[in-house]
Amino acid sequence: MRDLASLKDEVDEWTSLHERAITNQELVSLAIEEQDNSFLDSIAVEAHEITQTLDSLEFKLVFSGEYDRRNAILAIHAGAGGVDSQDWAQILVRMYIRWAESRGMKPEVLDMSQGEEAGVKSATIQISGDYAYGYLRSERGVHRLVRISPFDADHARHTSFALAEVLPEVERGFDVEIDENELRIENFKAGGAGGQSVQKNSTAVRITHVPTGIKVSCQNERSLHQNKAVAMKILAARLMERQMKERAKEIADLKGDHISAEWGNQIRSYVMHPYKMVKDHRTNYEVSSVEKVLDGDVDSFMNAYLRSTVGTM
Repeated sequence: MRDLASLKDEVDEWTSLHERAITNQELVSLAIEEQDNSFLDSIAVEAHEITQTLDSLEFKLVFSGEYDRRNAILAIHAGAGGVDSQDWAQILVRMYIRWAESRGMKPEVLDMSQGEEAGVKSATIQISGDYAYGYLRSERGVHRLVRISPFDADHARHTSFALAEVLPEVERGFDVEIDENELRIENFKAGGAGGQSVQKNSTAVRITHVPTGIKVSCQNERSLHQNKAVAMKILAARLMERQMKERAKEIADLKGDHISAEWGNQIRSYVMHPYKMVKDHRTNYEVSSVEKVLDGDVDSFMNAYLRSTVGTM
């Protein structure tokens, strides 16, 4: 029903635009026939608005994937670079949360593993909103940061890496079946900087899917039941990811090959020293406003990549 409603809205948008174009065309014909210039300004304004709407609707055609309309699960992992990469991973988490909020989407941290000194080792976020997965699938891959390290007493330049994984939200029982007899569930004490929001008894959950060896954990919620529910959601997404890998033709559209977070595999570089630049290595699109990008302004990068995939999906 949700998919049907979304498709109906899309059809209504195109139908409405078609009707507006016909009406404006009729006004042009009338103005020519009666040699009346009084319509020209309103015709020009309407034509401009129709063109902008058409451009927006045409862009939505890049969201032709089976799961593009769904919510997304975004996982950020610190890569090579020690504490600098853990700090970089946390910066990326903040960037994507800000991006989601700027688009009226709802970001929710499902799990987070804090770094020993600073930053995070990994974080899993659910981003809920229209076409969340469609947009965020453009962000999967390694992100590289070059800057003067705030953790280096010599103020040396460091290069850090973090890996972004993006999965579509899964509907258990519909997209993927999970036999709970094939699960090994362990409880442990939540750790990290949780304060009063995290219980110190054994509320954290680690679930292993025995046949595949896939492991997921969650410790952010206050109760064992809540943590188990979140962990099952992440497990379902990872199991579907496995299914997608087995469908060789769809792998490029939905996940891409697994790549390690190190030199040579980056999709985008964020340079803060000796100059300022953010460059996407897949499209060669670049901007100089690094701070603005890290504050969540990544739409232009997403749009450039998604447009580049039209006709290749």
